Amino acid sequence: MAASQAQTVLIVEDEASIASFVSLYLKKAGYGVKAVGSGGDALAQVEAEQPALIVLDLMLPDMDGIEVCRRIRQRRDIPILMLTARDEDIDKIIGLEVGADDYLTTPFNPRERVARVKSILRRSAPARRNSESAEITHGDLHVDAGRREVHVGDEEIQLAPKEFDLLWELLDHRGLVLTRDQLLERVWGYTFAGDTRTVDVHVRQVRRKLGDASPIVTVWGVGYKVAPARDSVNA
Repeated sequence: MAASQAQTVLIVEDEASIASFVSLYLKKAGYGVKAVGSGGDALAQVEAEQPALIVLDLMLPDMDGIEVCRRIRQRRDIPILMLTARDEDIDKIIGLEVGADDYLTTPFNPRERVARVKSILRRSAPARRNSESAEITHGDLHVDAGRREVHVGDEEIQLAPKEFDLLWELLDHRGLVLTRDQLLERVWGYTFAGDTRTVDVHVRQVRRKLGDASPIVTVWGVGYKVAPARDSVNA
């Protein structure tokens, strides 16, 4: 519990009743909580005191959560759980594409939100430090876990946090097919029915950013795997 008590969650929510409700459950779970009601205040708070995680509402009075997420991602690698009151895939997908680690659609079960927060934090910084010296080279692709860097040849490719984690997980299990449920549990730290779309969105983003260097292959009806390196062909 001591580790959780040292972690502060920043809630960005303009409806005071919802912010208070969420704060109550997170405090009961042992987290410190700070709440702000606008995107501008959220950005200022992140600069002043970096929180362990941000719970970010999509709809804010001054700017939307997607823009807030985009600006935070330009400067910080803080886990972000995005909220959307609209049950539309486009909102969720856009949120993930600008760097959110996960999303929840409101109305939500408060216990599920606490579970999401715990799983995201469990899979973030401590896990990265444990593999700080690990590196993987696969053809022209080089991934450095300690620096959180991905290079294709001499070009550095910018991946969002969960895009990086997903790529690393697949590369670290070369030769194996990982199901969407397995990736959801290993990368995001939980398994909830219907959330495997999250995996597909992130795979699509990694492929787009890596282009021809992407090693991820779809195994239809099962999941994903890493294709053999093509360095011997290039030679």
